[in-house]
Amino acid sequence: MFEQQPFTQVSESVTRYGDTTYALVNCDQPGDCQLLVRGVIDGFEGETLADGSLLGSRSPHNAVVLRQRLPWLQPAVLGLQTSAGFGDRLGIATPGHVLATRGTGVAPIYAQQSVRENTRTGRTPQQVVDDAMWGAFHAGWKESWGADADHLKTLEDIPPFVAAGYTFYTIDPGEYVDDAVETDDAETRRRKVEQLPWSDLQSTLEETSERYQRAFTLDDRTLTFTQEDLYKALGKYGGAVAHTARMARRLQELQDQRPFEMEMSVDETGTTTALLEHFYIASELKRLGVPFVSLAPRFVGRFEKGVGYIGDLDELTQNINGHASIMRYFDNSYKLSLHTGSDKFEVYPIAMQATGGLVHLKTAGTSYLEALRLIASIDRPLFREIWDFTREHYENDRRTYHVSAVLSETLPAEQLTDEQLPELLNQFGPRQILHVTFGSVLDTYGAELQRILRAHLPEYWAYIQRHFDKHLAPFKQQTR
Repeated sequence: MFEQQPFTQVSESVTRYGDTTYALVNCDQPGDCQLLVRGVIDGFEGETLADGSLLGSRSPHNAVVLRQRLPWLQPAVLGLQTSAGFGDRLGIATPGHVLATRGTGVAPIYAQQSVRENTRTGRTPQQVVDDAMWGAFHAGWKESWGADADHLKTLEDIPPFVAAGYTFYTIDPGEYVDDAVETDDAETRRRKVEQLPWSDLQSTLEETSERYQRAFTLDDRTLTFTQEDLYKALGKYGGAVAHTARMARRLQELQDQRPFEMEMSVDETGTTTALLEHFYIASELKRLGVPFVSLAPRFVGRFEKGVGYIGDLDELTQNINGHASIMRYFDNSYKLSLHTGSDKFEVYPIAMQATGGLVHLKTAGTSYLEALRLIASIDRPLFREIWDFTREHYENDRRTYHVSAVLSETLPAEQLTDEQLPELLNQFGPRQILHVTFGSVLDTYGAELQRILRAHLPEYWAYIQRHFDKHLAPFKQQTR
């Protein structure tokens, strides 16, 4: 332990490793901590003190050196463990995520951000990893954690995430998914199939037909491809499989033997992923040598931002069971991924029972919503201003999301009492409106939000812990 004064240390962060002790100190203003290193200080930047220790900032340079010194602060691959991703759009939520994760047995991905989110928050992939790392260090997390480069769509998206040390890459080939195939006539569908990038698929239509036009026996059902079924799967997802393979090859080149994991996500598309289509996708990815650890199909019903599942739970149960049976056909070699997974409390037990723990939960904006919940309680004038601002920007900001909140069914701030403000975070429409307008809000109010939240970080982390305790409870109870 550090004993020299006047340093006020974060006790959870104090770490002795080898001949050196590390800690965060001087956190009088939460979020403005400094790094104290006592022992071997070579490589760190900062002020060398009279006793030979070093006091430095939480700079990008010191983050690099600290990761080199404390290997558990480097993002790692998580394999087939039951896992959960925690998006943090403000860069200060990770200690709350650690509080919720500790003791659950769920493998966490603390750094998770998409290109779209980075653009809207003005953060870089490296900043996201560094913020998560400092948060994990602050909270004393010494187990493995991952970093997810979420919803990568182009080859050009990849390099900044590789340079920042990400270990999990979510490939989103949604632009190559042809939903129209489901309603195309037979001739149009045949023409689309013939025009697929067969060189990237490393096959031909004839070979593919021979591979799939037969029955496949699963543990609880039989899947049979007719020519029409196969052409639908090929026409709808063949281009997406080819693009995912291209992305995988680029990743393998850039990673240069460093371990990484991949996920293929087709959840943000217009039509449900049929079981036969899931089977085709998984089989082709394996044939092409794509190292995917999880797959996010488009399940039945609607998984919308920030709210519960919309649809029939019995139908969803049957659907997830079917997808899980395909996963088992492939020797449980990958996980089912629940995208837009936050606040779907009724879904988690279903997914866990179906998969036996081979599941990845992905959340994004729900930690940001908990920040707004706190703001609604401690700075009501600011929250009123933000609420009216989000109502003005909702129709534009919703365009890249699958949401169904109706603006006309909400009230402006002047018609709400102070007591009603926090309740907006519990209501379907207002919650979605607040969720998808985060980019516009942070552009305008980001500095003020950071100032207030950093002055109330323990309260914010308590909000996050309470929220994610509820998320992770079903996974904790059934983790393999």
